[in-house]
Amino acid sequence: MAFISSLVLISCTNLDETVYHDHTTTNFYTSKEEVISAVLRPYTHSGATFVCQSRENVWRLNELSADQLAWPQKGIHGYDNAKWIQLHYHTWATTHDQVKGCWNLIFMGLGFCNSGIENLEAREASSMGITEAERLAYIAELKANRAYYYLNAMNIWGNVPIVTSVGEVQYPPTNSRQEVFNFVESELLSVINDIPLMSNKNSGRLTKAAAYALLADLYLNAEVYTGTPRWDDCITYCNKIIAGEGGSQLGTMKLDEDILTTYSTTNTTSSYENIFVMSYDYQLTTTRCGWSGDFYHFRQRYINGGNRDGNNGVVVIPTAYDAFDDRDLRKKEWMLIGPQYQYGTSIPQNGTVEYANEPLVFVNEIRKKKAGGTESSMTTGEENSGARFHKYREDIFGSTYFCSNDWVLYRLTEIYYMKAEALMRKNGGTATQEAVDLINETRERAFTAADWPAMKYTTTTLTMDELLAERGREFIFEGKRRTDLIRFGKFLTGSWWDHTPTNSSHLLLFPIPYDQMMVNPGLVQNPGYTN
Repeated sequence: MAFISSLVLISCTNLDETVYHDHTTTNFYTSKEEVISAVLRPYTHSGATFVCQSRENVWRLNELSADQLAWPQKGIHGYDNAKWIQLHYHTWATTHDQVKGCWNLIFMGLGFCNSGIENLEAREASSMGITEAERLAYIAELKANRAYYYLNAMNIWGNVPIVTSVGEVQYPPTNSRQEVFNFVESELLSVINDIPLMSNKNSGRLTKAAAYALLADLYLNAEVYTGTPRWDDCITYCNKIIAGEGGSQLGTMKLDEDILTTYSTTNTTSSYENIFVMSYDYQLTTTRCGWSGDFYHFRQRYINGGNRDGNNGVVVIPTAYDAFDDRDLRKKEWMLIGPQYQYGTSIPQNGTVEYANEPLVFVNEIRKKKAGGTESSMTTGEENSGARFHKYREDIFGSTYFCSNDWVLYRLTEIYYMKAEALMRKNGGTATQEAVDLINETRERAFTAADWPAMKYTTTTLTMDELLAERGREFIFEGKRRTDLIRFGKFLTGSWWDHTPTNSSHLLLFPIPYDQMMVNPGLVQNPGYTN
């Protein structure tokens, strides 16, 4: 007892503080390097917030609640307190940890944006070692980034607080979805002339091309967000991007010629069509996109020739896999199915659980096949259930650009699809020839020259339902699907695999997390949810 008391006495009387750094906002913004680090800070956070990164984020909410991807329980793995099951069947509640985690990530990112904006607006350019033009450009970039965060918050929760300063409002009140829409629109329009053109020097940042894409996206979904369609405005900003008015990564804004370059380990220097990405350079920073955790099998490194495995989680829903024609090269190139082999060999890769010491064969069904089960549901999978993610390929370990794939948030192909959809909706849901030409130009890459004549669309075959189906095929794995289903009126009424229609309108928005409701009396819960 005396020994413990002596330790307490020593610890309580030795009050010297270890100072790890003395940077505060009063002494930090003193050089261009420090300014740039503040401008870039939201991007390092965005990787966790918006891409497939094994986090409770926007990507998971938008994909695992929709009709293409799921994380079924596979034997003893993947139940995870039923959180994936609840997303799939639309039975989530205010305490769902994915909803809570996503809220935290988005509002933390907004804090990084607000801090940078406040500090740059409060200082003279000369005191920071930058020009006035640079100061305005940095502020514009941060505001555009803030608008991107709010665009996603509005998409997920609809009604959220608009906060533009750090720490001044203790309990920020809820703003309506219309108010958030107006804020995002006004922010982007107010800074658009100060944001630099996209070039090979600013890939991965909010450039003019990226801001145009955000506006096109905002207007494409305006009818959902506000009740008022904005198809002409969507077309206007699509045209600006297509014409190269926002700049481009490689000097010319155009479609990539194949279906793999866009996602390759060299897409920073080889993709013409990428507009806004999360940048990764594994050789320079040892940072890479963390899709492996959600997608990869327990022994994926041997299949890929890489150095990471995963949680054997997310798979392609059987009905989504079947939506691809067998002639569609995307079905072959973007997904793994069938027997798996150790990289570069004909040696079968064995499984680990149900198929331990047996060849691993990914199958387009989710049932306990080995035990003779016939039920197909979110709780009846095996380790080999479902086709797997192969859209991004990390290359083999030790290769020059290993794992340096940028994750794509917006690309020119999507702009073509946005414009085509807006044209069709303006035409009463019927395809115009221009809309058909836009979709065909992108789709042609997915077929051989011999197959293409039979697979091209006409104004008769490109219906609204077919456009939604083709969007699903083209943008599978890209974090878009829930938004598309809602805009096409299918999120509540559609059936896929074992998911049946919910027909509950409150599910168009996720709930404000319970924890946030408890600490902020200014928040208003979305209709249909109770705390």
